[in-house]
Amino acid sequence: MSDPIVTIATKSNEKFLHRKTGAFDFSKHSPAEVTDLIRRMRASMRAANGIGLSANQIGLPWKVFVAQVPDSDGTMKFYAIFNPQLEKMGGERVPLEEGCLSVPGVYGEVLRYPRVTLLGQDRRGKPLKIKAWGLLAHVFQHETDHLDGKLFIELTKNIRTVAVSERLAEREKKIANPQEHAAPSN
Repeated sequence: MSDPIVTIATKSNEKFLHRKTGAFDFSKHSPAEVTDLIRRMRASMRAANGIGLSANQIGLPWKVFVAQVPDSDGTMKFYAIFNPQLEKMGGERVPLEEGCLSVPGVYGEVLRYPRVTLLGQDRRGKPLKIKAWGLLAHVFQHETDHLDGKLFIELTKNIRTVAVSERLAEREKKIANPQEHAAPSN
């Protein structure tokens, strides 16, 4: 079952998306509830053809995101990160086209660091540390921005709109052949 995506279509939704999320408290959720949350978020992300989704994008006020991004050999890798925090960011910022499930049909280049170290917790509340580069680093920055109440449209200067059906067809080609396409949108 997937949840509807909160978009900026109404002022109240936009205000909610600009609000900083609070820490996810594992003591208030059973392991089954955590598993269900991850399942719901993953289903919502997939139903919307996304590669990342933060909890506030489905109306939840917690610091949690999921992402599914192809690794260097094209295998899709899934992440569920609780209470994420960017520890290190490195390299000269590079542009990558981004989109957002909460801002449908809008795209633009965003300057992001090509390498990051992300701290957080896994589904059991155990600390984790992930070193990411390339698209995964961009996705981690995009999703942590969401959790801090920032939208990519506030970070880009080259906003453009594209018909959703055209954009989905293009994105599906990129996911099917990740080696041929260096910069799929987020």
